Amino acid sequence: MMELYDLAGAEEDRRFSPYCWRTRLALAHKDLAVRTLPWRFTEKASLAPSGQGKVPVLVDGGRWVADSWAIANYLEDAYPDRPSLFGGEAGRALSRFYGNWTDAVLQPGLIRFALLDIWRHLAPEDKEYFRRSREERFGVSLEAFVADRDQRLGAFRQSLTPLRLTLQAQPFLGGEQPLYADYIVFGAFQWVRCVSDYAVLAADDPVADWRRRMLALHDGLAGKATGYPVT
Repeated sequence: MMELYDLAGAEEDRRFSPYCWRTRLALAHKDLAVRTLPWRFTEKASLAPSGQGKVPVLVDGGRWVADSWAIANYLEDAYPDRPSLFGGEAGRALSRFYGNWTDAVLQPGLIRFALLDIWRHLAPEDKEYFRRSREERFGVSLEAFVADRDQRLGAFRQSLTPLRLTLQAQPFLGGEQPLYADYIVFGAFQWVRCVSDYAVLAADDPVADWRRRMLALHDGLAGKATGYPVT
């Protein structure tokens, strides 16, 4: 069975990395069995065979594959007899856009709401590292970073208009069925759901409807995960 190093909080079953969620859903899409291994920020030595220190890391036999995009491509190419993550080469190319948009726009928007909540859910050994590294990155305390989140909410929701318009016309970004593009974008919303009760989406938003469909996929893999309820 494959193994996946998967970011965990203080509770081993609180798995909150958006990139790990991309990979977990990709594996479920391919119907590939995997054992997830809880990993924390201060356990970088356990990833040494991968040549770097971040998750997700997939171990398939003797092969170590790091980075969610590299893992998705590996799964697509190594297991072509399983359902496609991309729906063809054009879909693989378009998934790059979804990944870049999520990394550059969506996740930086979401982190303004959830950064302090992430810290609250970390294992004690990770808290000092996380606070120090993020406060150095952003130049303010975690508390100050999220202090104006209520004032930012309207603009964030407005930024989702292209996503909203797409999901008004079709149930998934992949069309009638989800593809890896859906897992990329959903991973960001699942990241917040796993650590925060802050309502980043209005209940009647088409994006929230899509999120509910995503939570139910693959026998409720994401919906059953430890986290906060969503409307």
